Amino acid sequence: MKISIASYSFHGLLAEGKIDAFGYLESCKYRYGLDSADFWNGIIGTTDRDTIRKVRQAVEERELTVANYHVDGCHLWEDDPDARERNYRVALEHLEIAHLLGAKTVRYDTGGKLEPIPNEQFDYIVAKYQEYAQFAHDHGFKVGPENHWGLSLIADNMVNIAKAVDSPAYGILLHIGHWEDGDEPGGDRRLAPYTAHTHVDARTTRNCLEERMNILLEAGYEGYWGVEHHSTKNEYAEVAYQISEVKRVLQRKVWNSHNIESIESLQGKAGNPLLTLEQEGIG
Repeated sequence: MKISIASYSFHGLLAEGKIDAFGYLESCKYRYGLDSADFWNGIIGTTDRDTIRKVRQAVEERELTVANYHVDGCHLWEDDPDARERNYRVALEHLEIAHLLGAKTVRYDTGGKLEPIPNEQFDYIVAKYQEYAQFAHDHGFKVGPENHWGLSLIADNMVNIAKAVDSPAYGILLHIGHWEDGDEPGGDRRLAPYTAHTHVDARTTRNCLEERMNILLEAGYEGYWGVEHHSTKNEYAEVAYQISEVKRVLQRKVWNSHNIESIESLQGKAGNPLLTLEQEGIG
C-alpha cells in the first residue's frame, strides 16, 4: 500500500529533541513497516549539502522512496518585493535539495491572503510554478502547492493556477478537506485531477476518511496517502492509528473488488463447521 508519514507529524518530538531525520527514517521503516519517506524540511533542519547526502544515503540504505518533500519558508507570494525575491532564491535551493533527496513530489506554498488572487499575484505565481515545474520535469519529479494557508485555501484559486501553469510536472499536494470556502468534498473533487500527493489529517481520519479517499480513488489517484498529525501529543501512537485507518479503507477496496460470494451461497461452507449459520447468529 502506498502510505507515507509527513514528518511534520513528529514536530512535537522534534521540539523536545527526541527525533531527527534519521530517527524518522528508522520509524518509517521499522516501527511502521512503510516503504516511503515524506520529508518536511524542518525535520532535516539544514540545507548543508553534506547532511542532505547523508540523509539520501540513509533513505537508500532502508530502500525507501521519498514520496514528497514539503518545504516551508519559501512560499511564492510576499507583498514586499525583497521578501519575494529572498523566498525565490531559497526555493531554487530547495529544488536542488529535492533532487538530491530523490523526491517524487515537492510542495511550495502559494503565500498570499485568503482571498481571490489579484492579477499581479496570479501572474507571478503562475510564472514561478512554471519555472519550478520545468526544473521538476527535467529532473523527474512534480512540484506544486498545497491547500495549506493563504490564498491556496480557496479552491477556485487552486484550480485557476493549475490550469494556467498547464505542465505535466505540476501537481497539487491535496490536504484532504482543508478548504475555507465552504465545500470541503467539492474542493477535493475539483482538485483531484491535479493531485500528485496527499496529506490526511486526524480530523478527516476520524470523521470522513473513506468518503474523502473515495473521491480521489474514483478520479484515478495512484499516489501516496500521506498521514499527517498535528497535536504534538502521543505522536507515535496517533500516527499508528491514522495509518491503520488508511490501510483499512484501502484494504476494503481490495476486498470489495473480489467477487465475494453472498452469505446465502456460503451456507454450510463458512463459519463454525459444527454450527449452522442461524446458531452462530449469522443467518
